[in-house]
Amino acid sequence: MLVVRAGALTTVQDLGRPGHAHLGVPRSGALDTAAYALANRLLGNPPGAGVLETTVDGVGLRALAAVTVAVTGAPCAVRVDGRPAAWGAPVRVPAGAELSVGRAESGLRSYLAVRGGVAAAPVLGSRSTDLLSGLGPPVLAVGTLLPVGPPGPAPVARADLCPLPGPPADLLLPLRPGPRADWFTEASLAGLWRAVFRVSARSNRIGLRTEGGSPLARAREGELPSEGMVLGAVQVPPDGLPVVFLADHPVTGGYPVVGVVPPGPALDAAAQAGPGTAVRFARAR
Repeated sequence: MLVVRAGALTTVQDLGRPGHAHLGVPRSGALDTAAYALANRLLGNPPGAGVLETTVDGVGLRALAAVTVAVTGAPCAVRVDGRPAAWGAPVRVPAGAELSVGRAESGLRSYLAVRGGVAAAPVLGSRSTDLLSGLGPPVLAVGTLLPVGPPGPAPVARADLCPLPGPPADLLLPLRPGPRADWFTEASLAGLWRAVFRVSARSNRIGLRTEGGSPLARAREGELPSEGMVLGAVQVPPDGLPVVFLADHPVTGGYPVVGVVPPGPALDAAAQAGPGTAVRFARAR
């Protein structure tokens, strides 16, 4: 498949490259893991197949051979040679036809899977593009040629029902306090459960930044030596506004981590939360 319109930010993603943090290599991988997995299931691809993750305004591709694709994640218009096609279902794209994945109608990120998977060269066992480390395939540009792997067994018809998701109007993130909650005042920690932040426009694949709300106040002065960071860690820089680490997060950091958002639906929702979305934290059970 040949890229004819690259979009604002389109990358190749899979399940990432976990297990290399001791080498300074982040995990990376698809931000909305549920949408990523569904796109592959719709086509009968193996769970770790490479897909395209688009941001806000989609992507345009020309099929150099006949392919079958599926688009999930943020709802958007899908067209083949200008004709409307299905979102959330397998779509046949003839050889020479142009596939257009349009602007996200809600949410931020759509996932384009192709039967056989996007077969970019793996790096450390993953095809994911990591914006922080620079590992993996480069960000898509016009003229990029995307290899497609051999198709697997035909998918089971109607194996997945794909409900139309809505944008998260209010992002509620479960938070497990620690390991550095004691770096903040008791009043700040108590207020964290009542505070309403907003998603900042400075958010990206590295982290969801917040603005507004009540900044957390430190209970102690000084600097914290760098320590390991995990997916979902909520780090608090000097401005007191929480940053939720996403897939391309650094493996170490020196700001205190007030808590961790467990992997799961909440982080998937964070991947689709646009600027201005309300963000609240709730104590994880």
